Formats: sequence, structure tokens, C-alpha cells
Amino acid sequence: MIIYGKADEIKRNNYFCLMDSKFQYIAEDFTVSLPADEYIARFRDAARIESYCRACPNYGRSWGCPPFEFNVDRYLEGYTTTLLVATKITPRVPDLPITDAMTLIRPERIRIEKKLLDMERSYGGRSFAYAGTCLYCPQGSCTRHEGKPCRHPEWVRPSLEACGFDIVRTTSELFGLELKWGTDGQLPEYLILVCGFFHCAEKVIWNA
Repeated sequence: MIIYGKADEIKRNNYFCLMDSKFQYIAEDFTVSLPADEYIARFRDAARIESYCRACPNYGRSWGCPPFEFNVDRYLEGYTTTLLVATKITPRVPDLPITDAMTLIRPERIRIEKKLLDMERSYGGRSFAYAGTCLYCPQGSCTRHEGKPCRHPEWVRPSLEACGFDIVRTTSELFGLELKWGTDGQLPEYLILVCGFFHCAEKVIWNA
């Protein structure tokens, strides 16, 4: 467990280079573990966060986004511990256009979402991935808006935001990291992704 507001050690600090050298970046994983009921009580504000989701064009059009067919309160029940992972992505090249964000984010999402699904198989529990475009179908092709079932329910997981959690407070109070936003069409100095794993295991190790 941690003292609130102080993240565990950095678990990963690696240098990456994609096909184009301008997309070099450093990715760092920070982890925090705390009782699940405390995380829900302190950081979940379902009504307020859902109002933000309703303003998003993906609302009701993606199987990873609300409104959900399951009851979210029950979805969160029965777990003793929440493991949170904040991944900080720092581009090596400054002043990239904001349109390049997904080029940097996608390989980290692939890495971490695979790890989360592996943890479900190893420990039981429930993982929470990322808001935004689903990785598993081409953009704009989700079957939800056609009233059809998800093509990949074994892979798709909701985000913490979609379940009502305040990610701005999560990053600032638990990790000591400030979320940054792009300005003037350029990426901020770093990007942060936050995922979660609710579980009842005695010990869970994050070693992605």
C-alpha cells in the first residue's frame, strides 16, 4: 500500500523509436495500490463524469464507452484492491502536432492492454483500459451504432473514466503528476495514460 499522494517507484523507463525518428519517446510506468473501496469513495464521481461522457461523440457509439448494458456499481463490487498504472509518454522531439498523439499512444496501449488481459487470466480480477478509440476495430466501424454485439468482447474493456472515476484527481493526488493539454495545435510536453486493475489477489506484480 502507499501513503496517498506518493506513487511507487517507476517500474519502467525505456527509450522507443518508431518507424519515423520524430516519434522517438520515453515511456515510464508508475504504479499505486490502494483499497478498492477507498478508491471508489474518494475518486468516483459518476454523475459529474458521465455528464462529460455525454458530450463526447463516442457516447453510445462504442462498446468501450457508456452507457453500458451492465450496472457499473455492481461491476465494481467484490474487489479488495485497486492497482493503478500511470504511463507517462514523453516525446523526444518537441512541438509535435497534436494530430500525432495516437502515433505515440497506440504502441503503449497495445503493450498495456495485453498486460491487463494477461493479469485477468493470472489473478482473476477486472481490468480497466483507456478512453477513446478502440484498438480492435477500424475507427468508426464499431458495431454498436448498428445495434449489433461487440466483435471482440474478450478484449474490449471500459476505461476508469467511463465508469465514473476522476482521472485528473487520480493523477495529481495519487501520482503527483499533472495532466497536460495541447495548445496551439501542438502536443504538450508529455502525455499520461491511466489504467486500472481491480482484484482480490494477495499480491499483484506489475512488470510490463
